[in-house]
Amino acid sequence: MSATEATEHDRAEESAIAPGTAPQPAPGTTPPQTPPLPAKAAAELVGTAALVAIVVGSGIQATELTKDVGLQLLANSTATVFGLGVLIALLGPVSGAHFNPAVTLAEWFTARRSGAGVTLPEAAVYVPAQIAGAIAGAVLADAMFGEPLVKWSTHDRSAGHLLLGEVVATAGLILLIFGLARTDRLRFAPVAVASYIGAAYWFTSSTSFANPAVTIGRAFTDTFAGIAPGSVAAFIGMQLVGAVVGLTLVALIFMPGRTAEEQPTG
Repeated sequence: MSATEATEHDRAEESAIAPGTAPQPAPGTTPPQTPPLPAKAAAELVGTAALVAIVVGSGIQATELTKDVGLQLLANSTATVFGLGVLIALLGPVSGAHFNPAVTLAEWFTARRSGAGVTLPEAAVYVPAQIAGAIAGAVLADAMFGEPLVKWSTHDRSAGHLLLGEVVATAGLILLIFGLARTDRLRFAPVAVASYIGAAYWFTSSTSFANPAVTIGRAFTDTFAGIAPGSVAAFIGMQLVGAVVGLTLVALIFMPGRTAEEQPTG
């Protein structure tokens, strides 16, 4: 291996070890510009609003086209998969395309030591932007389909098995995102994350909200995708538990290996 190849190999290993670490520019090149915080906040607000509009709007459309609940869920999940993938591809370079307080808080937590990732001031801006975007997205979807702009959902989702589903859905999402970061494969995030959410619609009992902001937004619409306000707090609590479980799995599965110099000599 040449000196140049060794240097590139070392950089790849460093990026794989630290979630959220961006590859370093080659010597002599211009470092990439970091978007200003207002642009990042706008990307998170608009992205989360668009995501909720897709989820709620496709749910309304599905219920108007068919009475078959299975087909309704299929239409809803399919629209979400394609929409989420597009949003991550479009806005990922600006803000990271979190659209999710659980992801933002998890990245902040893991970045405390490495210094690479969302800072506390950024997280303090991201989370309110995501919540505001989610509410705006639900109102927009209702407006597009002639529904009351704000009508609290009556769809109770307080059963224990649904809460377990949220733990599983969120843990899997965090494991996926931070596993991709640890292995330097975040370029696959648009396809991988969208595919996971589409699958989790079907394999979790809760249909995989896995997102505190989206959960809040969906309480504002009494339609197919809604959740009763009384169920929101428990859902968010389980999503945060799932985030902790997911980070624990990341630490266990993607534990950094030791270099040759660190190996015991016997």
